[in-house]
Amino acid sequence: QVPLVESGGGLVQPGESLRLSCTASRYIVSFNAMRWYRQAPGKERELVANIYTSGTTRYADSVKERFTISRDNAKNTVYLQMDRLKPEDTAVYYCNALFSGGQYWGQGTQVTVSS
Repeated sequence: QVPLVESGGGLVQPGESLRLSCTASRYIVSFNAMRWYRQAPGKERELVANIYTSGTTRYADSVKERFTISRDNAKNTVYLQMDRLKPEDTAVYYCNALFSGGQYWGQGTQVTVSS
């Protein structure tokens, strides 16, 4: 089991920014991909962003051009930079580590975008 710990959530106004962090207890380069998901109340968990070992990234259409996923392998940390936040971005954000045999989940961090 590899613990994933998210941080950086909070309350912001529309148009503002947040940066989420996900730190793993083991090397993130050992995973096929690191991912960010989010889940709003009453909604299914949604894949927001992927970053693969190669550095290739993928984003949900709803966050494309606003969110950026990145990593610091030396720190075993993955980031999600969220710019121009909208109320519909409000959700619990979860870090996810994908490997050939399954995946790991963090506990989540709350992001609330409201005036």
